[in-house]
Amino acid sequence: MNFYKEAAEVLDNLDAKKGSIQGNLNVVAEKNRKRTAALVIETLKYKSALQTIIASTPLLTQEKRQLPSPNLALVLVHDLLLARGGIQASDGPIKQAVQRHQTRLRAELVKLKIRRGVADNEGLEERGDERAGRIPRYVRVNTNVWTVDAAIAHFEGAGFTRIFTPDVLPEPTQFSVDPHIPHLLSFNPSTPFAASPLLAEGKIIMQDKASCFPAYILVPPASFGSGSGPMRVVDATAAPGNKTTALSALMGNKGQVTAFERDSKRFKTLQTMLKKARCGNVVPLNKDFLAVDPDDKIFEGVTHILLDPSCSGSGIVNRMDYLLEAGEEETAVDQARLLKLESFQLKMIKHAMKIKSATRITYSTCSIHKEENEFVVFDALRSEEAAAAGFTLAPRSDVLPAWPRRGLSDGTGLTEDHADSLVRCVPGEDRTNGFFVACFVKVSAASNQHEQKRAREEDPADEVAETTSRKKRKKKRKKAEQA
Repeated sequence: MNFYKEAAEVLDNLDAKKGSIQGNLNVVAEKNRKRTAALVIETLKYKSALQTIIASTPLLTQEKRQLPSPNLALVLVHDLLLARGGIQASDGPIKQAVQRHQTRLRAELVKLKIRRGVADNEGLEERGDERAGRIPRYVRVNTNVWTVDAAIAHFEGAGFTRIFTPDVLPEPTQFSVDPHIPHLLSFNPSTPFAASPLLAEGKIIMQDKASCFPAYILVPPASFGSGSGPMRVVDATAAPGNKTTALSALMGNKGQVTAFERDSKRFKTLQTMLKKARCGNVVPLNKDFLAVDPDDKIFEGVTHILLDPSCSGSGIVNRMDYLLEAGEEETAVDQARLLKLESFQLKMIKHAMKIKSATRITYSTCSIHKEENEFVVFDALRSEEAAAAGFTLAPRSDVLPAWPRRGLSDGTGLTEDHADSLVRCVPGEDRTNGFFVACFVKVSAASNQHEQKRAREEDPADEVAETTSRKKRKKKRKKAEQA
């Protein structure tokens, strides 16, 4: 029964919008992950139908003591009605509670299929987000273990044909090397890798292309500093470890990456991934980045910081996460939640800017909303922390210049030059999930203050409007935080 409780906990987290499906499954113990993942995904495919069936019975009201979580009932009813072997648990009070209602539950399943005009259970399954079908399956070659050339040779030897048209979706037996991220290969979306020995050996890491951008744009150093030991980098929110392992590889497994993760379960996942990817230059810390004083010795000598804080995840349309909204009507954006996230995200950037030795900071989200992207960047640029430390945005020429889609200036307060230095990805259209990246670099504090003053002088009317807009957002954020 613990297996079902674990799956129900994952579903509870998803209902609370605490991360993606993959992110929540990553924290499940590896020995149970495959089985739990299968149950969670299959339950989500039929979530709408199962909820309708359960609501038509007295199961939740009469068995509230044994089934305090609706999601526990959901996974158990899924197996009772749809799994070949039924509920896979020994006889006990929870299983008996569901079985007391099995006659009614089976009858409601038949009625639902008749109402929806489907002949079998598969007809009740939710359909996927069509945008996911336009996104290749990306495989990042872990250069801590082997080379891109060796990986190409391996896949060609396994029967795949390399194509040299990266803008074309590969066929099932084809692959290509990404034009923007040189250690990234793209395959057809249907290509299976879950059981690949390469994945188990840490030779490859499944990572969306856009998710590779923050580490690649950060350009982490691998050489030694001026007599002060190895160059140091920070990943402020590291689990499950995709971006951390990318940093490690980009640094040639040299220098030092300090990886923060405050959640204990996610921290264990991070440790497992670092070991599998053979990251010898990463020091994982089960600490909250925001709780560590910027003057702490932990940050001594740190020059590069990767910030990928919690976000709405509104850009995710991959092969599983569409299931989170399956069967639900489209609703308006939760502005209160966006304002809370915006406040947290800005706090992360300002905290990083207080680290005296920091010279380069990337900020990223998997969100499509301006509130979490351009608005946060605008407020960060106008903050006391940016002015005091001398942070501004790196120019486009230094931030993946070949990437065509850039940030938004209209209605965000950002100049066109600043917006042009930002990276955006639109789900499906750019062959990635939705994503956003900004890169802050340190200039002299005096020149940064001069730049801010010049921007105000160029159009004082815009400055008044921007200040008013910023104050309104701050008030809304405070209300949202107090709610």
